[in-house]
Amino acid sequence: MKRIAKPVDERYLNCPIRNVLDKFGDKWSLLVLYYLHIEGTMRFSELNRNMVDCSQKMLSQTLRRLEQIGLLSRKVYPEVPPRTEYTLTATGNSLMPHVEGLIGWSVQHFGEIAGK
Repeated sequence: MKRIAKPVDERYLNCPIRNVLDKFGDKWSLLVLYYLHIEGTMRFSELNRNMVDCSQKMLSQTLRRLEQIGLLSRKVYPEVPPRTEYTLTATGNSLMPHVEGLIGWSVQHFGEIAGK
């Protein structure tokens, strides 16, 4: 069955909520931001160890996207083997109180929401 694309209302294209959440509203991005907030600077392997159910490819894509939008920074050291570290930017840090609020709400209401 062929899908017919719905016309998009122009108001939605300029909606801050839709546009901002589209950048980091997935589960991997929020987890990366959380770990960097709690642990500080981390290497790829450390993040990968903490996120056991996220593939290396998905983690790489997530880190690249978060760097592109300015929520984290990446520093590559010219060593063999190369060492890469990730840390939150000022913008990423300013987001974290809001993410922590969402985490608190999630913990409080997990039973109600997850059971449905």
